[in-house]
Amino acid sequence: MSVFHDEVEIEDFEYDEETETYSYPCPCGDRFLITREDLENGEDVATCPSCSLILRVIYDQEQFMRDEVVAEPLTNKELIRC
Repeated sequence: MSVFHDEVEIEDFEYDEETETYSYPCPCGDRFLITREDLENGEDVATCPSCSLILRVIYDQEQFMRDEVVAEPLTNKELIRC
């Protein structure tokens, strides 16, 4: 079980469009980081590269879901008999 330094809403993070990375100030002087890809994959932990502290990121995962097309399930008529 992880012990989080804090829980911070994604709106409080700064976003760098070039690197697609969200950052938030860490008490050590560096910044907690989490990428847009991490958020799209359901990750909610931002790490600091200079110390061992971690943050839980509070966000709506649906806002970060990729535009993936999911095929509809097969109906009984389309099932193949073996």
